[in-house]
Formats: sequence, C-alpha cells, structure tokens
Amino acid sequence: MTTDGFTTCLWFDGQAEEAAHYYVSIFKNSSIGRVGRNVEGGAGPAGSVLAVEFTANGQKFVALNGGPQFKFNEAVSFQIFCKDQEEIDYYWTKLTEGGGEPGPCGWLKDKYGLSWQVVPDRLIDMISDADQEKASRTTKAFMAMGKFDIAALERAYAGE
Repeated sequence: MTTDGFTTCLWFDGQAEEAAHYYVSIFKNSSIGRVGRNVEGGAGPAGSVLAVEFTANGQKFVALNGGPQFKFNEAVSFQIFCKDQEEIDYYWTKLTEGGGEPGPCGWLKDKYGLSWQVVPDRLIDMISDADQEKASRTTKAFMAMGKFDIAALERAYAGE
C-alpha cells in the first residue's frame, strides 16, 4: 500500500481476516493486501493473524485483531453515496445480511457492528436547496425512513 492519504484501522476481536474478505466481496475496486501474523511471544498465538491490509471501494484499511477491549459504535460511520435505488438496495442487503441491523435514516450496522450510511448521492443537494420548502419536505421524508427510497424522496422534494 502507498503512504498517501489515510488508512483506516478497524479493530476486531479475532475476525480481522474474515472481515477483510467480507468487505472486499461487497465493494468493487477492492483487494486483500499483506497479512501480518503474530510471532512467538506476540499479542496472540504464533502464526495467527494480527493484521490484514485491504482496499474496499478504493479506500485503504487495516483490519487489526486487537482483542475484546474495544467495540465499534455510531460515533464513526462510513457513507456510501449511491446513484440509484438498485445500489441502495444492494449495499443495504449485503451489509445487513448475516447479522447486520437496519437503522433509521439510511444508517445500518453490519454483522461486525460497523456503522454505515447508505445514501442517495443527490440527498445533500436536496436538503441544502435554497428553497427551504423543498429542503424541509425532503428532510421530513428521510427522517421517517430506514432504508432510503429515492422515488419517495424525489416526490417529497417536488412537493407531490
């Protein structure tokens, strides 16, 4: 991996390699990189996975088997901006299957507890429109949703 930009380190309790493969399977432009293993006297059993470099959707990550001390929470989430309902449905389904949890306003947790926001790419334009009525209608509509429904958001924006 290059040293340009940032690399996000995700802390797991023994599932780092599994999680890296999971994320790589969901996103395009993804791959597994180097796998670091524990040595004798290391943080875990010799030969077990300590860290896995991976790229998901072009973003750099390291999955670290750090132990049970820390868990993910909603203070950090990853936003996926989607061009259409098909993409929203795809990511929503993939990231909630196998134990993930749907949440409000386009938020969800995957099976590892990592928070995601699956968002129409046009949403920010709609809710920041200079026409406050359009922005307000759109905001009210999305606040009542779990998974986003682009057609319903467009209708609210248009005042239909």
